[in-house]
Amino acid sequence: MDLFFYAVPGLIMAVAVFLAYRVVRRQLQMRAAWNSGLTAEGRCLRTYTTTHGGGHSRVTTVLHHVYEFAARDGRAVRFEEEGGPATTVEGDFVTVHYTDGPRIAAMAHRPGRVRHAATALGAIAFLGVVMVACVGFVVTYGELS
Repeated sequence: MDLFFYAVPGLIMAVAVFLAYRVVRRQLQMRAAWNSGLTAEGRCLRTYTTTHGGGHSRVTTVLHHVYEFAARDGRAVRFEEEGGPATTVEGDFVTVHYTDGPRIAAMAHRPGRVRHAATALGAIAFLGVVMVACVGFVVTYGELS
């Protein structure tokens, strides 16, 4: 039975660490794309939405855009982005910021360093609180048993 009270918080902490890694990785990709200075004219190929929730829970809708652009070496690059502006529709032209190299990181989001950094910091802070709560639970349970 003790294993259950150690395994569940351990699993929650592992998920929190993975999510923090994803947040930091995405933030670094965005910074690299904006700081590279490489831009291209891209075209919105498709927009669609996904929904999560329903029933007795809140429904969340996320807008996705699929863009395509030509990198400076002539390669056609297609990428998908979540949370773009709702005013961008199929066929619109956008400015794409991207990194050069074999694996291109691209985005059509406008540079908003402060807003994106604050969002990432808030997410990491929340995940840190979750990890501290799990560690506190494990320590308290260990002392009581």
